Amino acid sequence: MDFSLSEEQQAIGELARQILQDQSTNERQREVEHSDGPRFDAKLWDAVAEAGLLGIAVPEAHGGAGLGFLELSAILEQMGRFTAPIPFYETVVLGALPLAQFGTDTQCQAWLPKLAQGQVKLTAALVADAPTTAARQGDGFTLNGKKLCVPAAAIADLVLVPAEVDGRTTVFLVETQAAGVSLDPLDTTTGSPESVLTLAGVRVGEDAVLGGIGAGDDVIAWLEERATAALCLQSLGLCQASLELTSDYVKTRKQFDQPIAMFQAVGHRAADAYIDTEGIRLTTWQAAWRISAGLDAAKQVAVAKFWCAEGAKRVVHAAAHLHGGVGVDREYPLHRYFLWARQIELTLGGGTPQLRKLGRLLAAEVA
Repeated sequence: MDFSLSEEQQAIGELARQILQDQSTNERQREVEHSDGPRFDAKLWDAVAEAGLLGIAVPEAHGGAGLGFLELSAILEQMGRFTAPIPFYETVVLGALPLAQFGTDTQCQAWLPKLAQGQVKLTAALVADAPTTAARQGDGFTLNGKKLCVPAAAIADLVLVPAEVDGRTTVFLVETQAAGVSLDPLDTTTGSPESVLTLAGVRVGEDAVLGGIGAGDDVIAWLEERATAALCLQSLGLCQASLELTSDYVKTRKQFDQPIAMFQAVGHRAADAYIDTEGIRLTTWQAAWRISAGLDAAKQVAVAKFWCAEGAKRVVHAAAHLHGGVGVDREYPLHRYFLWARQIELTLGGGTPQLRKLGRLLAAEVA
């Protein structure tokens, strides 16, 4: 099967690469990470918005480019390659995609044009500490509950929050500045901002329901499939970058007057990392293509996430080992790739949960 991108899709990926290569350098990321605030580069965010990349999958009627998941995938791979310190994945994948798919015209018009221009940031709370409830009250609902590991919530304006309404899962649009919303920052492996989101008597109207009462399970399943594929694309980007960094290093680092790349054990380890990266590439783009084509992609996404969880771990470990002492230098970009690979590995399910999901899907086919 040919997963080659069209000239237009390649141009979108190249545009993202150029912006990130210029503005998401190792030095700039260190500057952002050593600042007092969250890991967020406002200048880079503005540049990405100005280039139209935030609105790539937003419908044209709401100020976007109206393109599909493959075009978005080309950008996500570059976001992983440069470990960009901006909430692109959170805003576009966790926010814009479900809003455009399930939102009413009023909801879309309220948020998507501003999102495409970079004026607002969105995210979703997909990890629950305990059931979040939404009790009917007058012409709206009152939300109570707690969500864990909400990415970019500290800098987001709107969060998609699943909650139980009379025992039926429903997704609500909750503004982070609403009364009763509190955010407690979490320490994360990568330093990216994540929070515990607490809802204590938060009042929202009927117009805050996304997709209808009781439609939450379908909305979440739809969203998790795309979010998981998006994580795989970012993992692919950082694996490719780790591989290139390692290739350059072993060709110039010498022992016994020879580049260490000449040693058989080094070559074997690098070759295994290359094979893993290509495995991630093949399975991830297959999943992205099926999502973009509107085909069932549940099995392909689970396979891609398994490769991403297991293969990316091997790639960054090999890269760190082949770099020797340099591989654990926190100022060297490889250290950042290592941390991101491990965090992505476990986000939305590591290797074992993906195999279990795949097993259930295959068993259901023959039942």
